[in-house]
Amino acid sequence: MNCFGANLAYQKPRMKRVHQIRKPAQPHWVGDGFPVRNFLSYQEPEPFRPFLLLDYAAPHTFAPSTKARGVGPHPHRGFETVTIAYQGEVAHRDSAGHGGTIGPGDVQWMTAAAGVVHEEMHGERFTREGGTFEMVQLWVNLPARAKMQKPRYQDLKSAAIPVVALPGNAGQARVIAGTLLSATGPAHTVTPVGLWDVTLRAERPTTLPLTAGHTALLLVQRGAIVVAGADAVASNELAILQRDGSTLELCARGGDAQVLVMTGEPIDEPVVGHGPFVMNSWPEIRQAVDDFQSGRMGNLD
Repeated sequence: MNCFGANLAYQKPRMKRVHQIRKPAQPHWVGDGFPVRNFLSYQEPEPFRPFLLLDYAAPHTFAPSTKARGVGPHPHRGFETVTIAYQGEVAHRDSAGHGGTIGPGDVQWMTAAAGVVHEEMHGERFTREGGTFEMVQLWVNLPARAKMQKPRYQDLKSAAIPVVALPGNAGQARVIAGTLLSATGPAHTVTPVGLWDVTLRAERPTTLPLTAGHTALLLVQRGAIVVAGADAVASNELAILQRDGSTLELCARGGDAQVLVMTGEPIDEPVVGHGPFVMNSWPEIRQAVDDFQSGRMGNLD
C-alpha cells in the first residue's frame, strides 16, 4: 500500500486534517552559533497555543574554533524553552544554578517561569572539533498560575528517551514528552504536551492517536509526507493540523522521512510578549523588564 492507497484516510471523520502549511521565514542568526529558520512566533498565538515560537537550526557546518560560539547571557520569564539536539552540542548554564551539555539525541527542557538569565553556547568538544550542527528550539507557554513559579531545568539524555515501533511497520518514534502507544516520555510538563521524534519508512502509512481539541504541529525535517491520505507536506515545512479529530495518519512519500510531532492543550489566556518575556498583560511585561534590569532574575558570573 502506498500513501494514496485503498484506505483513503481523508474519508474518516475522526482523522485530523491539515489546517495550514507554513514555510519558514528567511534564515537568520541567533548570536553567532545558531543559524535558524523561524516557523512561528508569539505575535500570532492562534492557532498555535500553547506553543509560542519554533526555530529550526537546519544542518550547518562549523569549522573548528578556539572560541565558543552561541548566545551570551540573556533573560526569560513566563514560558519554557525546549532544545532538541540532532547534531552538535549545546552547553547551558543559568542564574538558578542549572547547567549541562546536550549532544545528539539529547533534550534540554528549561522552565524559565519566574525568570532566569542563561546562556547557550556550543559545547567544548564541538567548538574544538567543529562539524555539523542541527537543533530545534520550541517555546512552550505557561498558564498564569505557573508563570511566577520557581525555575526548573531538565537534562534529558538520549538513553532515557523511549523508542516505540509505529503501527504498520512504518518506522519508529522517540517519545520525549507525553504518551504515545506504549511509551511515556521522561519530560515533566506543566500542561499536557506531547513531543515525538518520528522516523517514517517510505510508503508505509501509520495511524497515531492524538487528543481531540489539542493543537498539533508537524515539522518535516527530511523527506516528504502525506497527512490523512490527502495533504502533502514537503521537507522544511510546518503543518498545522485542525484541532478536531483524534487520530493522525502519516505516510512518507517517495523515501524515508523525519518528522517532529508537537501536540499540546491550548492555553486560553492572553499572550503578551516582549523580546524574551511572555506574560498575560503589559504591566507584567514591564515588571519583568524591571526585575531583569535590577538583577532580581540573577546574574551569570
